[in-house]
Amino acid sequence: MLPTTSARTPRSLIPFSVVAVDAIDRAAMNSRLHYLGMAARTAEPMWKLAVLTCMDARLDVHAMLGLRPGDAHVIRNAGGRATSDAIRALAISQAVLGTREVMVIHHTECAVGRFSQHELAERIARATGQAINEDFGTFTDPIEALKEDVGRLRLSPHLAHREKIRGFMYELATSKLSEV
Repeated sequence: MLPTTSARTPRSLIPFSVVAVDAIDRAAMNSRLHYLGMAARTAEPMWKLAVLTCMDARLDVHAMLGLRPGDAHVIRNAGGRATSDAIRALAISQAVLGTREVMVIHHTECAVGRFSQHELAERIARATGQAINEDFGTFTDPIEALKEDVGRLRLSPHLAHREKIRGFMYELATSKLSEV
């Protein structure tokens, strides 16, 4: 005998709970849906390219440059600066993983250019309750900052391939990439 409708609980009355999902959980769930394909199965970038750029979430470096997983190493930090950590990553990228060219990309409206060293240190101290005495790589002239970073990379004795290091400025308002 089939159950009658009165014996069933209507769907609208079935209790359910809404579980809050934070950004890290969402990213981890999305990773399960992502297929990298065969090009990304090797650690050596297909294009032999490393890109040093800003961590700004408005920059979709892969879309901007037409990159697919496996094409290039993308190294990101605040401001896209040629810090000692960035140079260390580029040194491994070149000496161990075979990249030969470096593209440095800065962008307009960068927070590292909008705040002073003191302002950033104050904001972080207020947020954490701890003083911080790190160099944030702040700048007032974005073009000069880009030239400084390219120059620092070209002079670094830790980079095996310094002949093809070029700098670019990305204009957020127009999505235009220009070599500097």
